[in-house]
Amino acid sequence: MTPDRKDVVLLFTTRIIRLFCYGFLSVVLALYLIQVGLSEKVVGVIFSLTLAGDAGISLWLTTSADRFGRKQTLIAGAVLMIGAGVVFIFTRNPVALAIAAIIGVISPSGNEIGPFLSVEQAALTQLLPGEKRTQTFAWYALAGSLATATGALAGGWLAQGLQQTGYSALNAYRIVLAGYALGGLIMIGLFLSLSKAVEVAAVVKPEQTLFLGLHRSKKVVLSLSGLFAMDAFAGALLVQSLLAYWFHVKYGVDTGVLGSIFFGANILAGFSALFAARIAKRFGLINTMVFTHVPSNILLILVPLMPNLPLAIGMLLARFSISQMDVPTRQSYTMAVVAPDERSAASGVTTIARSVGAALSPSLAGLLMAVPVLFSVPFFLAGGLKLVYDFLLYRSFRALKPPEESKAR
Repeated sequence: MTPDRKDVVLLFTTRIIRLFCYGFLSVVLALYLIQVGLSEKVVGVIFSLTLAGDAGISLWLTTSADRFGRKQTLIAGAVLMIGAGVVFIFTRNPVALAIAAIIGVISPSGNEIGPFLSVEQAALTQLLPGEKRTQTFAWYALAGSLATATGALAGGWLAQGLQQTGYSALNAYRIVLAGYALGGLIMIGLFLSLSKAVEVAAVVKPEQTLFLGLHRSKKVVLSLSGLFAMDAFAGALLVQSLLAYWFHVKYGVDTGVLGSIFFGANILAGFSALFAARIAKRFGLINTMVFTHVPSNILLILVPLMPNLPLAIGMLLARFSISQMDVPTRQSYTMAVVAPDERSAASGVTTIARSVGAALSPSLAGLLMAVPVLFSVPFFLAGGLKLVYDFLLYRSFRALKPPEESKAR
């Protein structure tokens, strides 16, 4: 196996282990904190601090990674992951838990957290030819989705099984936390095996100044970040929990059926990413991002206009079947149009922008859904804002081609 191929396999492996651990812990984390004596209010505060701390730590690490070293940054993230898990196991002190939540890397949602995604994508771009980048990112996204789902299933059943064999709930949850920390330790071993091929030599000139780790591509990255934040704001108006709530109130759907609906929806979304690479190869990254996103947003707007539950579910599933085609293409495009030594920073800045945008909108959606006459407005607002995003993205970036598309012309 060539060094480059070995590094790609290692980065996929760490992605799978990490997302498995995130899903593994997410099912029991809140239950564990309640068991150690914290109130729901304190648990909520700790989770908020976790997300806020992740944004700050990730921004700092990712914007420095291309100069500090990608391998070292990934190892630092894994150390923070272990540290958070260990502190959560051994203390009940809310202050200590809050500090661990802010500084450490722990995922209350099961979703990607920490500096790993941005640095790994930069390294993969370094290792792969341009024509394989989008396809690889699609498989990378799918591998993470399946790992998260498997981890959640394993964590939940492990905790239940341990309690059935005589463990207290508290000790059962601690074993899950120990597994989370062990995952971080395994990741350190894998990151240590990465070769120098994942690193990049700085190309910044002495007279150039850095802004969040960016130089030549600062304007492009900030423009993309603003647009991506808008897209994330719109998307978070209908996070999965709010969609489930809407179906429950509107049609009286019980939780079992809701689980089945969203299991199918997420499977469709995960596999839709794989088709994006094939479409992008023929039509280009920006065209694929925009022209698969537009019908997806129209389908979202149509969901509350359906006259019955089967049609509403059908419209939602149709939407999910194409909803993720812009994800690997968006990530691939960002990596392609910036300088090699800006890739970690570019991914970090755009990811944080999306996180900030998404954090602002669920509260607005909650306010709207609390008013009966406005109950379905989040669908129209989300779909409409996303269509505006598509128009602005196409207008602003259709002429900026990634290198492999410029060569093909």
